[in-house]
Order: sequence, then C-alpha cells, then structure tokens
Amino acid sequence: MRIRMDWSAVRFDWNRVRAFLVTAEQGSLSAAARALGLAQSTLSRQVEGLESELDIVLFDRVGRSLVLTPAGQQLVLHAQHMAEGAVGLSTAASGHAEAIEGWITISATEVFSAYVLPPILCRLRQAHPQIRVDVLAIDAAADVRRRQADLAIRTSRPAEPELVARRVGSASGNLYATPAYLDALGRPIDANALSRAALVGLDRSPRMVDRLRQLDLQIELDQLHAVSQSHLVGWQMVKAGLGIGVMTDQIAASDPTVERAWKDLPSVQVPLWLVTHRELRSSRRLRIVFDWMAEALAAFGSRSTRSEEA
Repeated sequence: MRIRMDWSAVRFDWNRVRAFLVTAEQGSLSAAARALGLAQSTLSRQVEGLESELDIVLFDRVGRSLVLTPAGQQLVLHAQHMAEGAVGLSTAASGHAEAIEGWITISATEVFSAYVLPPILCRLRQAHPQIRVDVLAIDAAADVRRRQADLAIRTSRPAEPELVARRVGSASGNLYATPAYLDALGRPIDANALSRAALVGLDRSPRMVDRLRQLDLQIELDQLHAVSQSHLVGWQMVKAGLGIGVMTDQIAASDPTVERAWKDLPSVQVPLWLVTHRELRSSRRLRIVFDWMAEALAAFGSRSTRSEEA
C-alpha cells in the first residue's frame, strides 16, 4: 500500500536545517560558515529563520560559543537523520553516474598528499585528462560515509558497513635524521646513542615514546625537543637537523638529505587501505580512479619490500 505524507506539516527549509546542524557540530557560527562556505551573516539568518519557523530557541550564547538549548538537543538528532538521508540520496545519484568527466575528492595524510600522490595523479591525468582531482590533505580520517571524500587512503580497515575497503599493500616506517645530526650525536648510532637523541614528534603526549619502547628502545618523554601536529612540518624539522623523527621508508629513501638513524632498527609495517562508499563503486569515474589508485599504491608498497631485502 502506498503511504502519502502530510506535507502541510513540513514547515521548514532544508538549507536552514543544514545551517542549524553544522552550527551545532562546529559550536560557533564562524566555524559553521567556514565549513559550509557561506558568509557568517547568511548562516546566522538561516538559523534565525529556522527558529522563527519552528517558534523555538535552538541555541544559547555562552561567551563566543553557542550551546544547544534542551529543545535544540532534541531537534539535532532529527536533523542528523535528515542529513544522512540527504547524503544517501546524493550518494545513490552519484553512484549511477556513467560520465567520466568530473571531480573526485581523495583524502590522504599531509605527507602522502605531498610526496606520494602528485606523481600518481600526473599519470592519471595523462590517461584520463577529463578527471579532476581535489586532494584533501588531512592527518585525521576523512568521513567518507558523509561524503567528505570520495576516496580515502587509511592505515586501518573501516568498520562502517556502508564503506568498501581494499587492502592495497603496506608502507614501512623508521627513524631518520640528517647525517650532520647523527655525526654530532656520535657514531656508531646504536640503542645507547638513540637514548641521548632529541626527538621530533607529532605532539607532547607519550604516544611516540611508548611506540619506540615497544621496539626495546630506552626512550624517555623528555627527549621530545620539537613537536608539530603536522607530520609534514615535523619532517621539515628533521631535515633541518632538529633531531630524529619518524618517516615512511619509501619517502625518506628518495631524499638524500637524511639517512636512517640506526640501520639495525627494523622498520614498522603499516597497512594501506583504499576506502570508498559502496554506492559510489557503481560510478564509472570513481571505479577508474579507485582501480588506478589501488594499483599505484600496491606498487608504492612493494618498494618497501625491495628496500628491506636490499
């Protein structure tokens, strides 16, 4: 039996609901406006318009932040369901597109985006010049399920059932520094020398130190002398001689300004997964890019095996 909706009960505009939901997620109008690519005044009018349509107050202002009212907390759950439905509609439509021409958004870490993707994308452009690529260079995992990216390169298999993932090889990582820094540290470099080294990390937490201790290295937290949340910036610190840092072997091998800090330290293998939405796998354009990236990343990972064997 066909069910007909009572559309007279729908009293609001989806754009206003989206403005409300993103503001709730971001915590401020300015951050929400940046996320949606809108002027803050436009976004503010949309939120105020929704409040007027529904005749309720959605946010309380606390300092420079916005906090959901009890009514807003109830409505945000419904807004999230609406957003998921809108994303599903867009995903299903995109998945049936047969045109090759168009944009593909690929998410990868800053280091991968800067050092690994450019030559791969150059070859892709030569083979398929009608495909345009938007690289989302972030170290956090992009939300493929909500279409933040069409493809994502990750180091772990996603758990979401809506996503399709293919293991495309692995990367390996080790400790690197400039020859001048290693000379100053005192050669030969061994476990004792590393216990005196200055480390370059991603943050001030003991995460890096704990992982190095798992390799039987006697490393202390106070050896962290420079940190940056950007792995790309941290790598430039290492290349400038600030200390020893972690880098993918395949990337470091192509840079003559650095060398492995301790050649007897085994590399850590990290799996590489290529992730997309299951609906988007029926898109011809996405299938081309997915298969192209899978083959290229498999070749990238094989260089790690060859370097270890050498």
